[in-house]
Amino acid sequence: MATKDAVSDLIRGNIDAIILCTLSSKDSYGYEILKAVATASRGEYEMKEPSLYTSLKRLEKQGFVESYWGDETQGARRKYYHMTPAGSTELVEATERWVRVRDIIDCLLQQDGGER
Repeated sequence: MATKDAVSDLIRGNIDAIILCTLSSKDSYGYEILKAVATASRGEYEMKEPSLYTSLKRLEKQGFVESYWGDETQGARRKYYHMTPAGSTELVEATERWVRVRDIIDCLLQQDGGER
């Protein structure tokens, strides 16, 4: 069985796509994104807050997400993130890249002589 660190490393390489996927259904703020990722992974992966905000900054700089301040009537104001049309295109392309890589790894791990 893979160690949790090894699994997290593989997931971390796809964090931008995971965040874009989370934002594809609705605008969200940081904590809500973290909860959505934990829920979607059935508790198997919990994204770290610094990783989330580093990725969101990168995605915003690339034009894949935009941020805005919400109008909270109670509590602190929240910064929301919205996926742009360019972000939607990137999500499709990132998903295609993931499927291609997954297929290659599947082939390599199922070659004759390999342990199954």
